[in-house]
Amino acid sequence: MLKPLSAFIGLRYLRAKKQTHFVSFISLISMLGIALGVTTLITVISVMNGFEKELRARILGAISHATIQPLDKPLDHWKQVIADVDKRPDVIAAAPYIEVPAWLQANGSHGALVRGISPAYEATVSEVASHMVEGHLDDLRGGEYGIVLGTGLAVRLGVGLGDKVTVIAPHLKASPFGATPLMRRFTVVGMFEFGEYENDSGLAMVNIEDAARLLRMPAESIGGIRLRLKDVDKAWWVARDISEQLGGDFRVRDWTQERGNLFQAVHTEKTVMWVILSLIIAVAAFNIISMLVMVVTDKQADIAILKTMGARAGTIMRVFVVQGSLIGVIGTLAGVAGGILLAQNIGTVVPFLEKIFGFNLFPEDIYYITKLPSDLRNSDVIAFATMSLGMSLLSTLYPAWRASKTQPAEALRYE
Repeated sequence: MLKPLSAFIGLRYLRAKKQTHFVSFISLISMLGIALGVTTLITVISVMNGFEKELRARILGAISHATIQPLDKPLDHWKQVIADVDKRPDVIAAAPYIEVPAWLQANGSHGALVRGISPAYEATVSEVASHMVEGHLDDLRGGEYGIVLGTGLAVRLGVGLGDKVTVIAPHLKASPFGATPLMRRFTVVGMFEFGEYENDSGLAMVNIEDAARLLRMPAESIGGIRLRLKDVDKAWWVARDISEQLGGDFRVRDWTQERGNLFQAVHTEKTVMWVILSLIIAVAAFNIISMLVMVVTDKQADIAILKTMGARAGTIMRVFVVQGSLIGVIGTLAGVAGGILLAQNIGTVVPFLEKIFGFNLFPEDIYYITKLPSDLRNSDVIAFATMSLGMSLLSTLYPAWRASKTQPAEALRYE
């Protein structure tokens, strides 16, 4: 616990005198360095959190949190299975699907993942219906062979509403001319756009009945179940538990296996940025060490007098710990305030700077995300503030220890 004498002297040493202007200047630079470091760290990590949140929303809006697919045969009586799965408290919704990689041909050609869905069920497990830019998801009616394409895929195929697309599945059928692939012409009835390349350029949707006919699957059978869960971080374990509940051999996949590498890359970038930006605070902490060492050297006589008056080594140490810690506290508080303010208003600040300097940071024809998102988290603010205060406190220990070892006789010899 700090004693009033130590606090009083430590605060007094922060005041500038004519002969100590340089020391006070270094103190100010240290405060500004810590404030700048904390502000930058909070802002950058909040923006990266925002990008991660935006990516997760766009990607998980089209793909399922988890899928359960039988290994040996199609899943029969799927309506009862889905009704049972929906009763679980950790499941928001379940939907049937048939999925197959296929080759699509029209005015151009491109490979894509063709997913057979039931529009009524699909609306409960994905957000495709809310991202339709042309047509409606309900236009996928069984027997009419309609197809919904991502906007990027439609551009590659050179098609629009009402155009025909030939879907060629990687399955063979016997014919008088030998084995030929399964294929059928579909009519484009809609287009969706998530603002994410793989979904917009590599996904097509058809009615699940039409997909079953294309693949020559038995009636009333599906390829698997798509799940929407309350906790996406537990997707694999929930799906595994459901597959065991159903019995039989199933292949379980979750969203991390499909797109987890992208989120892992974002997480790695956040860690690297955290380390790099922390160096700004570390440099400011080294400035505190330099400043305190100069103060200790300048105050040798004062320290000697205090020790001859009975001040203990701990009292002397606390004097300089107070002085250095106060710089860290002021800088950290200023940085936290600046970081929170900037992170919360980054969506306004960036357009303002673009207008002033005449540049476009995220051109719409290049980037899917055209503005800086921000997700300010209290845990990040607390972690960064704690780290800054910790560095500031540690930077005071060596100069304070050095001051406590001052020998009065040596310090006052030439006074």
